[in-house]
Amino acid sequence: MFEWFRRRARNRKPAAVIGQRGATDESTRYDLADLAPDVVSYLGQVAYFELAVFETLSRAVSESPTLASKEGLSAVAGDALTKHHGIVAELRKLKVDPASAMEPFAHSIDRFEELTRGNDWLETLVSVYVTGGFLDDFFQRLVGGLPKALAARVQTLIEPDREAAIIVEQLQQAIETDPRVASRLALFGRRLLGDAILLARNAIAGSGDKAHDEARMEPVFTDLIAAHSRRMDALGFTA
Repeated sequence: MFEWFRRRARNRKPAAVIGQRGATDESTRYDLADLAPDVVSYLGQVAYFELAVFETLSRAVSESPTLASKEGLSAVAGDALTKHHGIVAELRKLKVDPASAMEPFAHSIDRFEELTRGNDWLETLVSVYVTGGFLDDFFQRLVGGLPKALAARVQTLIEPDREAAIIVEQLQQAIETDPRVASRLALFGRRLLGDAILLARNAIAGSGDKAHDEARMEPVFTDLIAAHSRRMDALGFTA
């Protein structure tokens, strides 16, 4: 997964630092625009990822124990599908066949989904919440490398955690009903983060200077992990 990031990792200027939306002036977010792939590769990857999230959420809807949970999670699934359709629309504007753009990334994303798939309904929700939030955030760090107008549209479209409150509510209700599941779900959430970080780090280490790459990536992943910690905190878990 993310193999294509290596194609443009060499001889690029250092990453810019951009202000985080809604944050104070002191708060910054490190941008990976200098590591952005070509436009079609970026859009194809994101489109298929959002489609995979939708498929996972669709299973979660079908497995939901109550009608109320089905209704709530259907909104989250709809949000993922909206993201997918939005990215597909951008590919069509470029006269690119969406299936052709997504195909190179299907195998790796399918494999990632298999590795992070939950063993039950609750773990499925944790998986979507953790990996979907982390990777949407990661993809946003690359939008600055896209043409300006497209970058603005994509950044708005894939903003992470818009529907996260619904998943958090479902998980909190389950934990209140049976507090014993909390430790299992927290452990599962921590394992998922490791998978996401490993995939991303392996993909963008392409300069040939390991020490430089480590220094280059450290603040980015510090930000990403901090965002993950806030997601875990929302569930009462320790990241």
